[in-house]
Amino acid sequence: MTTKLIVFAALIGHMAFAYPPEYKSYDDGHHDHYAHAPAPYHFEYGVKDLHTHDIKSQSEVSDGHGNVKGSYSLVEADGSTRVVEYTADNEHGSTL
Repeated sequence: MTTKLIVFAALIGHMAFAYPPEYKSYDDGHHDHYAHAPAPYHFEYGVKDLHTHDIKSQSEVSDGHGNVKGSYSLVEADGSTRVVEYTADNEHGSTL
């Protein structure tokens, strides 16, 4: 019985120290920053699927300095068209 206890204790001791050390994180606290300011952009798209009645569009433009202006529209289930125009800037936030 004593031999079994010693073998069991040795096995448990071996298992406790058998795990590899924790991997070190390569995060040194430095966060990459963009070297350039965000670029201006403009995009638009539209969908007109008469089979599924999916009709919508969106357009947006940004000057690259936090000023965004755009609109989107869609045809509702009742046939009416919803149009939303919006702007956003660093001073006022977003407005519809």
